Amino acid sequence: MTLAGKSPLNPDLRLAILLLAAGEGSRLGGFPKALLKKDGRTLLQSFTTCAQQMAPIEMVIVTGFHAQAIEAEINSIKAGSLPIKVIRNSHPEAGQSSSVRLGLEALKSNYDVLLVALSDQPHIGAAEIRVLLDEFNRRDVGKEIILPQVNGQRGNPVLFSRKAVEAILSLKGMVCRPYMDQHPALVRVYETDNTAFILDVDTEADIQKLEISR
Repeated sequence: MTLAGKSPLNPDLRLAILLLAAGEGSRLGGFPKALLKKDGRTLLQSFTTCAQQMAPIEMVIVTGFHAQAIEAEINSIKAGSLPIKVIRNSHPEAGQSSSVRLGLEALKSNYDVLLVALSDQPHIGAAEIRVLLDEFNRRDVGKEIILPQVNGQRGNPVLFSRKAVEAILSLKGMVCRPYMDQHPALVRVYETDNTAFILDVDTEADIQKLEISR
């Protein structure tokens, strides 16, 4: 893989990224998880830094709860060359699926693959994204989704072909998880022992375990 994150098997692969950052962080006392800090940087800043290495042609970030605080952080990041577009979910209480749908509908670029990522996974970096892109290039005909899995547990982020995204959008109210459940033949499961794909921050115990601060 190149530093731009494009496999030599398909050097012209055009990547779009959808980052979900609309959650309430209720189990953290209503603290925005995207603004938790690791090694002196917010998780949002860390992810966008690694995303920039992948040279995406589009990046959509969905905010909701804590929109103003998270969007202020995004504005400070936008000084770079990353093509970030912010979509605010006006009804984040409807759950993550509503944010996913809004994000999918907001995509406007001529991308080949879409990475759907969460904003509270502190160990996801460029290496993990590159592996998923490599798996996409290695996929068999008919496989349109790359799903990481660790010891039988589904992980994130997940990679979708443009064809898969268009199929999801063609169905009213459909989002990624139920589409994968209903079309398992389209999914290439990437089995790995890399726990970065399943580690996220939900509780105070997670903050301590993952050496994260507010």
